Amino acid sequence: MPIRITGMNSNLDTETIIQELVKAESTKVDKLKKEQTKLQWKQDAWKDLNAKMKSLFSKTVSNLSFSSNYMKKKTTVTNTSAVSVITGSGAVNSVQELKIIQQAKSGHLTGARLSDAGSYTASSKISDVAADRAASGTAPSVEGTINITSGGKTTAINVNADTTISDVLTQLQKAGVYANFDEKNQRLYISSKKEGAANDFALTASDAGGQNVLNALGINASLSDDAATLNQYKEYHDYYVAGDRAATIANMQTMVDADIAARVADYKSSNEKNTASIKTTQEKIEALKDKDGYDSTATVDSVQEKIDKLKEDMESITDETAMKEAEEKLKTLESQLTDIKQIQTYEEEIGAMQDVITANNAYITTDADGNASATGKLTEEVNDIYYKRAEYAYNTYEAHINAPAGSSSSADGAKRVVARDAEITLNGADYTSSNNVFEINGLTFTILAETSDAITVTTQDDTDGIYDMVKGFLKEYNALINEMDKLYNADVAKGYEPLTDDEKADMSEKDIEKWEEKIKDSILRRDTSLSSVSNMMVNIMYAGVEVNGKQMFLSNFGISTLSYFESADNEKHAYHIDGDPDDESTSSKDDKLKSAIANDPETVMSFFVNLSRNLSEGWKKVSGSSELSSYNSAYNDKLMKTQYEEYTSKIEKQEAKLTAMEDRWYSKFTAMESALAKLQANESAVSSLLGGL
Repeated sequence: MPIRITGMNSNLDTETIIQELVKAESTKVDKLKKEQTKLQWKQDAWKDLNAKMKSLFSKTVSNLSFSSNYMKKKTTVTNTSAVSVITGSGAVNSVQELKIIQQAKSGHLTGARLSDAGSYTASSKISDVAADRAASGTAPSVEGTINITSGGKTTAINVNADTTISDVLTQLQKAGVYANFDEKNQRLYISSKKEGAANDFALTASDAGGQNVLNALGINASLSDDAATLNQYKEYHDYYVAGDRAATIANMQTMVDADIAARVADYKSSNEKNTASIKTTQEKIEALKDKDGYDSTATVDSVQEKIDKLKEDMESITDETAMKEAEEKLKTLESQLTDIKQIQTYEEEIGAMQDVITANNAYITTDADGNASATGKLTEEVNDIYYKRAEYAYNTYEAHINAPAGSSSSADGAKRVVARDAEITLNGADYTSSNNVFEINGLTFTILAETSDAITVTTQDDTDGIYDMVKGFLKEYNALINEMDKLYNADVAKGYEPLTDDEKADMSEKDIEKWEEKIKDSILRRDTSLSSVSNMMVNIMYAGVEVNGKQMFLSNFGISTLSYFESADNEKHAYHIDGDPDDESTSSKDDKLKSAIANDPETVMSFFVNLSRNLSEGWKKVSGSSELSSYNSAYNDKLMKTQYEEYTSKIEKQEAKLTAMEDRWYSKFTAMESALAKLQANESAVSSLLGGL
């Protein structure tokens, strides 16, 4: 807006005069803006109300229309601390007897305390722990193998003098169990990831060194308490044929072949990955050699010598051009040095990968088609591993079964809890589960605790669930119809219009809020769209439905509106349930709805299913898509949007007209000021001439 300085010669308040002259046009702008604001408030009111309508019809009413939602059943138990029950749709009414034999549990191993001084950490070497814990001065060897069996798979963990506690924990976790070292308590903890006997784990040693590892880590539990580990030893014990290596291997041939095949696949995969990496790295080397200025005869030392010499010479250069040339040359040499070093690094990486391939090829041979097979070396090593494991298992198992009664092989008190399945008896039939959940004939039992007492399980129709569903529908319906009546019957806001900025300037924020609230509260008064939806809802609820050839109404179930004089303003279409303890108006009456649900649930279901479908059809009619409204919109949202845009256009045109009128008046007053200025100048000139006579 331009800055105008007026009235300097006429001494008139030109600004005020012009604003009064254009006031009629300015009022037209304000009127349009107020009308647009009221339209915006009406849109906002309808958006909020329409969202509530959609929620009622698309969710609550829709749920009432499905017969399956009325077929509710509930199950109670006499001991809720021991078992919980979820009732499915297939459950039947019954009274059953449940006995909990045992809960399912996961396997646990609590290691012996390694140090009272708390001196070990996860990074401690097992060899150091073994030396410290040795009963005599001689440190036992921990060069050996231990095995973790979990999920039907056995993983061998090789240990040497440099292996740490953390290394073993990592391997145990990869094998499928939880494993942790508690430095505060100086104990290892191992547990299966799932409940159930099939998910238990076993820790065995393949040799004396492996046994020393178990002892050093304090995880050598008594075999008398560790059925899973004992069974592993027994399995390999039974494969062993004393003094006959070939027969022992033959007994384990399936496992041996599977292990060899797995190792062949691993070696082949390793070779393929390294071969691909070698190719990629070689390409990187070639790319560096293809760079401009690459010198194949240059070495790190020769280039570094040139750099040092150039830097020394640059200290005596005083010419600017010569210095720039020297700096460019130095930059080139430093880049060349970096490339040479990078090439050397790449060549070292290639050498290391080639060494891995060479080592792998001692264990596999690959034909022209890329098929790999085991060499004699691999077969011999795997056979030897399994034979020694079977031999050690044989001796360990024999020592256990021949041990004196009451003796224990545990290391310093390692404690083992074996995993087990859950077991229950329902109506005399036995059931087992790997976890504590049983799904039986439509019921889902979750075992929470063991108990010796029989538990009574009662399944029956859930009358409360159906009652609550109907009550919830009526509560939401009442809230909406009451709000609609309040909006439709709102007081007239006569004399109230949206405020302009100038009008707001003379009022407090609280007064402005009250003023605008008065208008907003009445924005949907006598709205025809609101009346249409309200009448649809009221008429359908009042009309009732036909059930088994008989016309029935909500009143047949003790559901009705209050009398005209009993109901509050704008609540005359709200429904109340006789006997509802939460409703002061009807709580003292007999509860016909609950009685009907208990005695004739089919009729209740048929009535409300049909009523809800009638309501849904009514909603479709008043909220269908048209040229004026969108789908699922009970008001003319498209029309209002168009009207809002039209107001914007009208306001812009009216503001342009106002600006043009103001400019014309300012132009006229400016001309007047110019004329007055000239007149005053002439008067001054005349006075000057007369004064000189």
